[in-house]
Amino acid sequence: MQTPNKITVFSRILLVISSVLLIATLYVPIWSIELDAPQYPEGLGLKIHANKIGGDVDIVNGLNHYIGMKTLHTEDFIEFTLLPYILGFFALFALMSAILANRRVLNILLISFVVFGVVSMADFWRWEYDYGHDLNPDAAIIVPGMAYQPPLIGFKQLLNFGAYSMPDTGGWLIVGAGLLMLLAVFMEYRKLKKAKLSASPAAAMVLALVFLSACESKPQAIKLNSDNCAFCEMTIADKRFGAELLTQKGRAYKFDDLSCMLRYMKEKKGTIYKGIYISDYLSPNALVEIEKVTLIEGESVGSPMGGNIAAFSSKDSALVWQSKLAASAVLWDALRP
Repeated sequence: MQTPNKITVFSRILLVISSVLLIATLYVPIWSIELDAPQYPEGLGLKIHANKIGGDVDIVNGLNHYIGMKTLHTEDFIEFTLLPYILGFFALFALMSAILANRRVLNILLISFVVFGVVSMADFWRWEYDYGHDLNPDAAIIVPGMAYQPPLIGFKQLLNFGAYSMPDTGGWLIVGAGLLMLLAVFMEYRKLKKAKLSASPAAAMVLALVFLSACESKPQAIKLNSDNCAFCEMTIADKRFGAELLTQKGRAYKFDDLSCMLRYMKEKKGTIYKGIYISDYLSPNALVEIEKVTLIEGESVGSPMGGNIAAFSSKDSALVWQSKLAASAVLWDALRP
């Protein structure tokens, strides 16, 4: 009969897989920072490995020089010396946990690995903050009050550059290894108690789901008299006609008129969007998926850039305003490029 403190063969297999995943992270990029700008149509990228910074480092350093940021060099970061050993330690720790098959050792492994993850992300944020704020006062380009800290995760606009920061292959391998450890702990807890998952492990699972959901991209609210149209560059002053495109990477392009969005989509023909949204004429603070609205078109609609198209979440409301404005119904499929 298996002792209560002995873990199952299934959990031991999960730990061996975790060990292999952590070893693999030493050979692939862990994090990726991509920079998009009109003058670089192919984009620029920084690939952060366990022991070095790769990618377009020289080009990025040249650009950073103009705005007063320090240049990036692998040897300036002690993390690149320590991280391979830390990952190797956890790979060995996971393997030893599988061999020892001890539940207490497994719990210590998971807790220490979570602490390592939190400390690593905090250190990465501190590194980005220092480089984005500690600027040379004699730089060629100085924008008062401007800092150049990249986002920890997701997208951020930095002057004319769009910066995307996301885990790369190695980062997802680390997440995968952590989730396998968490699954092993969950299975052992369930076996030990022979009951439903209690609040504490359930909370850990919920936190993992919250983290993943935080990475999901959603439409951004249009800020009246602050945001500019991505096509005509006019300040958006009437929310009733606002529209928005959401890219696969989570970047939001905002427009003051549906006609501007259509012209922009025509210029970027072939681009696949994660979402296309438009303001409800009667509830302009709500951005609605364009496939779920009824559109009317007419001169009396009077949109900012002459597109003269309004959107309604309710078909009944659309019919009422269609009559009031002497407009006609129009289908999205007939408009989109």
